Amino acid sequence: MQSSPALSDTKSNPRDGRAARSERTRDAVVEALLSLIDGGDLQPTAARIAARAGVSLRSVFQHFEDLEGLYATAADRQLQRVIRITREVRRDGPLDARIAAFTDGRARVLEAISPVRRSALLSEPFSQAIATRLRWARLRGRREVERVFAIELDGRPAAERRELMEALTAASSWSAWEALRTHQSLSLAQARKVMARTLRALLHQEA
Repeated sequence: MQSSPALSDTKSNPRDGRAARSERTRDAVVEALLSLIDGGDLQPTAARIAARAGVSLRSVFQHFEDLEGLYATAADRQLQRVIRITREVRRDGPLDARIAAFTDGRARVLEAISPVRRSALLSEPFSQAIATRLRWARLRGRREVERVFAIELDGRPAAERRELMEALTAASSWSAWEALRTHQSLSLAQARKVMARTLRALLHQEA
């Protein structure tokens, strides 16, 4: 009786099977770290990560040279999550409509990334890998502001444009969102309204 192709492939390519298992273990460890952080454990130990992933502590360090490498991989996974939930806002159309669309999208992203961002900020001073990824994320947010509100920014004197750009970037940053949600204890809806109000004040005043 002839073996099925799938069975034959498995028997003839044991390395492929090991590679697949290794990749599954690696993914499980990364997802375990993100799950712990999302649950409020901002600096989980390797032992807690291993327990959540259902693997041995040794397995964690077989797949990652150190915790910094694991955190860097998790940061890359988080960036992909952010890209998936980001909706591009049109750069034309009425200003108030753009502000509303931008604020809704930005609030959704900032709320989703908050636990991981808090964890990343704890590591940023000590990890070049995390610092690099945070710089990229901040630059990405800044470029989105510049794109959506290009009509209001373009044509201004350089100093005036730069000042408005800095104000818009600060008002829509994760740091501002954290202040609204955590330090000022606003609901998600309230924080979103405050952000929109701030952007309207800046853009209409400067129009």
